[in-house]
Amino acid sequence: MTTSTHSYAHLLPPHYKTTITSWLAEDAPSFDYGGYVVGESPKTATLFCKSAGILAGVPFFVEVFKQLDCRVEFHHGEGASLDPTATSTGKIAVATVTGAARSILLGERVALNTLARCSGIATASRSLVELARAAGYTGIIAGTRKTTPGFRVVEKYGMLVGGADAHRHDLSSMVMLKDNHVWSTGSITRAVGAAKEVAGFSVKVEVECQSEAEADEAIQAGADVVMLDNFTGEGLKVAAMSIKQRWAARGRSVLLECSGGLTAANVKEYVCNDIDIISTSSIHQSTQHVDFSLKIDH
Repeated sequence: MTTSTHSYAHLLPPHYKTTITSWLAEDAPSFDYGGYVVGESPKTATLFCKSAGILAGVPFFVEVFKQLDCRVEFHHGEGASLDPTATSTGKIAVATVTGAARSILLGERVALNTLARCSGIATASRSLVELARAAGYTGIIAGTRKTTPGFRVVEKYGMLVGGADAHRHDLSSMVMLKDNHVWSTGSITRAVGAAKEVAGFSVKVEVECQSEAEADEAIQAGADVVMLDNFTGEGLKVAAMSIKQRWAARGRSVLLECSGGLTAANVKEYVCNDIDIISTSSIHQSTQHVDFSLKIDH
């Protein structure tokens, strides 16, 4: 969670604002017929949350309406847990939007879609982190790069708000050598060596491994992180302990990551504190959106 002096919004690159401009252009590529109908009369609208979840994506929602000369006041903070099922009305007033009627309606769907998706990812992220902690896991729960093209910043942001690690953001953030890289190069040793030549001291090198032998080769070649991919739960625990003990005896430490088919339903099977990072796409692919609506007061 952020402190009073830090905000997740401070992480956002300047280009997210131009991305939002392109979303608005996509949704109204020519005439806004609905805007013609309602005109410029000043209106106030209320953002309601109608399903339980974690609120995430506030800066994106605000920026949509800022670009349309509307004002937004949120009544709940980023990362707040919302449960409208506990209310008599089945909904919670989350924010107030003020501006011209046509502007509110022009931004409505873009803002709601972004907030719903981002909040859904934050909700799934927090749930998985809590499940892992309850099972005794002390390491890192991370997302993956299996994000939606053009929407990566929003999805990675949702992971962070939910308490998960965002993992690498792009191909430049870290060297990830997967099976295709190894097959194309000829060996793990050659692939790691080539990566080390150009990545420099500041970029970690991670290698996807299917066995302990491959993990040993990667560590020997200088990998910073070894991903044990698609291991079974028990097989993962045995391999992770063996690798950590073997290389600790040689005075070497390495980060171990596991990935492949991990979900909220089976994460407890994979909990092992010899694994430093559990990564999964289940917190951002096919996640259920949080239900929001925007209603003009009348």
